[in-house]
Amino acid sequence: MRVLVTGANGNIGRAVCARLAAENAEVHALVLDEPAPDTAAHTVVGNAGDPGTVRAAIGGGVDAVVHLAAIPSPDLGTPVEVFGGNTRATFNVLEECAQAGVRRAVIASSYSILGLRFAPRVLHPAYYPIDEATPFQIEDAYSLSKQADEATAAMMHRRYGMDVVALRFPYTADWDAIRRTAELCEREPAKMAADSWSYLHVDDAAEAVWLALTRELQGFHAVLLAAPTTMAAASTVELIRRYHGETELREDIPGHRSPIDTTAIERLLGFRATRTLAG
Repeated sequence: MRVLVTGANGNIGRAVCARLAAENAEVHALVLDEPAPDTAAHTVVGNAGDPGTVRAAIGGGVDAVVHLAAIPSPDLGTPVEVFGGNTRATFNVLEECAQAGVRRAVIASSYSILGLRFAPRVLHPAYYPIDEATPFQIEDAYSLSKQADEATAAMMHRRYGMDVVALRFPYTADWDAIRRTAELCEREPAKMAADSWSYLHVDDAAEAVWLALTRELQGFHAVLLAAPTTMAAASTVELIRRYHGETELREDIPGHRSPIDTTAIERLLGFRATRTLAG
């Protein structure tokens, strides 16, 4: 299997490349800057929004694409740079791959598509547990770019028959970063209230990508994922009542269970995150 990975030297990208290499897949890496992952068989340095760069990264052909390249926060550029850069890159990568005959893609969407994480004011989800039907409340360029990315992916399926999975990643990191954030969360739970105190280890993210590449499916699918437990010391219901007191609680969330419903991704891909702070 030959797979193009954009953003291959990023947080999730390196874990994805390692997972693909473990399956003896041939990794075509597209990176904005060196160094590229050691697991890449073919590397191109350049911007994912440039058609020629993406064509060079495809090289002699790939079977699938994992699009992870993006400006990951509205604070890392102007609104035009963030929205314009992210949406151009997503359209360009999927369009070039579709023109090259690629019919399976995985793109990085985000829990931030709900609008809570980067809003300039405190927002609350419509209800808990959060699921794929939870209404968006977008007020920032990054979250809006993810909504546009998902719309682009759905169009690529309609136009080319490309099957696409958009993974709505929560806060995703390695153990060192997750533990540091968990320590902050224990001291100041409000700091992670917009994230619903949820997280995902990068190796679980890579496993979800692998399943999204290889499971039989058709169409466009946008799914949430998260570790099964939160990173907070207090119980999930206690936290919701304290920081999202007006949010409807549609069902009990026992103990420290994540308030993100992962039923859809379990049904679609058979994926369940296995790496948790609880061990």
